[in-house]
Amino acid sequence: MAPNEALQYQGIAHLLLHFGWRWIGLITIDDDSGEHFLDALEPVLSHLGICLAFTERIKKNMRMASIQKIFEHILNDTPLFMKSKANAIVVYGESTTMQAVATIVWLTMEFIPLILSDSVEVYSAGKVWITTAQIDFTFSPFQRFLDMQMFHGSISFTIHSMEVQGFQEFVQGANPYYAYGDGFIKDLWEQAFICSVSNSSESPNITDTCTGEESLENLPAPYFEMSMTGHSYSIYNAVYALARAIHSMYSSRSSHRAMKYEGSLTHLNMEPWKLHSFLQRISFNNSAGDEIRFNERGELEAGFDVTNLITFPNQSYVRNKVGRLDPQAPPEKVLTIDEEKIQWHGEFTKVPPISLCNDCCQPGYQKITKEGAPSCCYTCSPCQEGKISALEDTDSCFQCSEDQHPNEAQNQCIPKVVSFLSYEEPLGISVALFAISFSLVTSLVLGTFIKHRDTPIVKANNRSLSYTLLVSLLLCFLCPLLFIGQPGKVICMLRQTSFSITFSVAVSSVLAKTMTVLLAFLATKPGSRMSKWVGKRLATSIVLCCSLVQVGISTAWLGSAPPFPDFDMHSLAGEVIVECNEGYAAFFYCLLAFMGLLAVVSFALAFLARKLPDAFNEAKFITFSMLVFCSVWVSFVPTYLSTKGKYMVAVEIFSILASGAGLLSCIFFPKCFVIMMRPELNNREQLIKRNK
Repeated sequence: MAPNEALQYQGIAHLLLHFGWRWIGLITIDDDSGEHFLDALEPVLSHLGICLAFTERIKKNMRMASIQKIFEHILNDTPLFMKSKANAIVVYGESTTMQAVATIVWLTMEFIPLILSDSVEVYSAGKVWITTAQIDFTFSPFQRFLDMQMFHGSISFTIHSMEVQGFQEFVQGANPYYAYGDGFIKDLWEQAFICSVSNSSESPNITDTCTGEESLENLPAPYFEMSMTGHSYSIYNAVYALARAIHSMYSSRSSHRAMKYEGSLTHLNMEPWKLHSFLQRISFNNSAGDEIRFNERGELEAGFDVTNLITFPNQSYVRNKVGRLDPQAPPEKVLTIDEEKIQWHGEFTKVPPISLCNDCCQPGYQKITKEGAPSCCYTCSPCQEGKISALEDTDSCFQCSEDQHPNEAQNQCIPKVVSFLSYEEPLGISVALFAISFSLVTSLVLGTFIKHRDTPIVKANNRSLSYTLLVSLLLCFLCPLLFIGQPGKVICMLRQTSFSITFSVAVSSVLAKTMTVLLAFLATKPGSRMSKWVGKRLATSIVLCCSLVQVGISTAWLGSAPPFPDFDMHSLAGEVIVECNEGYAAFFYCLLAFMGLLAVVSFALAFLARKLPDAFNEAKFITFSMLVFCSVWVSFVPTYLSTKGKYMVAVEIFSILASGAGLLSCIFFPKCFVIMMRPELNNREQLIKRNK
């Protein structure tokens, strides 16, 4: 009539998992059934990652008469369940098992500290007692000193029961004088009310005689429960099941019935085992509305109730149903718990209580198992950089997806910020303003030279080269605008190639100017053959040849492995860098190397020609401009390689603007100063005179 006990093991495991209790204790009766309980439950708990803080065995015959032995045992060795930090304790046994536990707790809490000293460790009675269906919280009247408050909040698996109509009235009307042949109620009455039902010699120490007016209703719950317990409900159903089985058997053998003339049923000749087949086919609804039927193994198809023990200061208690363990339900709903109905022990500061070996690892941390300790005992270690854990007690942290990164607490992944040099940020606005400003200044210088194109200082050292240099510088200053904003396919192809070609034209123009100065000086020497090289054709050839080389490298680059828009997910934490992947980067460094070669040659020739005695010699200005140019681009390479994202782009823009500004200021500002501020010096006679 009781459900399969294996269902209880499943229910205990589900209950522990429901509340997250992974560090628990076990108390069992010290007999074969207790060992069977441990053998059956421990593997289930181990499989679910639930660890045992202790296993305590209570002697089966431990009665109140052996209280002295219990006292001596506690003095010598405090029970494990009193010392353990495990708040959830599963108890398996009989009602006497809970009586022994209550006695141990009472002695430990009340008497031991007084006998030993005030320095003895203070133990807490605040535990969650989880009891099996075999246990009742019933004490004898001689155990009135035991405090039921220690069991407040206990959770019990009880055999499913319902209130049967008329049961309360039956119990209230119980009387030992009208219960003929019922020795149990006589013993109960004498022990509960400390009186004698009869003046027999069986109770010589009891002088009062029971009147029969005593009522079981007045007894506290620990001594007698007025409600129908699971055991009583099983007996009630068993009687009706047996009655129906006998009736079914009787009906099937009506031809063999023997009746007296009054019509009463005479003795039915049958063996008990013959009822089995009829019992298995029994299915009926009892008076409480429950369906009673058996499975093919002859077991009652019923579950367990989950009850919460609520105690009161007057030593009474009530059992409050807070859940159900139903084997017929889907796997995820085998155990249902209504937490709002549960009352916990008053010593718990947090509800539901926590029963763990150590505090939970918060999100952002991972568990590190202690060497030699159970798996439930561990330390918490922060996640490694770049990883997160979003749940409590995570075994290991995990990496965010490429487009996400951990937040500061490392407990969730957040989208990475898309990063590129934008017109909407101060850095982008600043470089754009500088580029436009330098472009305007270059345009003013070009306009000034065109306006004063017939003056000696403009005509000196090849006026066409000056125009070419200024136009190329104007384009160079506009190139940084291609580097600002989110790059697209066309922009990526134009960025480096346009910048390198325009700068090659500018540097080759400077080189042509330097060659013009040197050849002009050599051509003035008597017998020199250099006079035929002096002229516009040489300068034009130098500019075209150098520019075509750079155009050829750029064409080969775009034709084989052109730059393309790319997303860099890994270089910077928390950012997705939108950049131009250079494709085959060797072409980019070839462009820089050729441009550097032109600059070095220009610097070397200008340095040699800086002191040549010529009124129109601008070699000194070219020397300074090339020195600035080379310094900028030599420092560019390591800086460019050591930065990431938009700052890498900003470094290249700065190098373009700085080197262009160096060429513009060193070569053209002295001439502009003479044109604008000292126009009287801008004539042939004055320049020759100042030179002498």
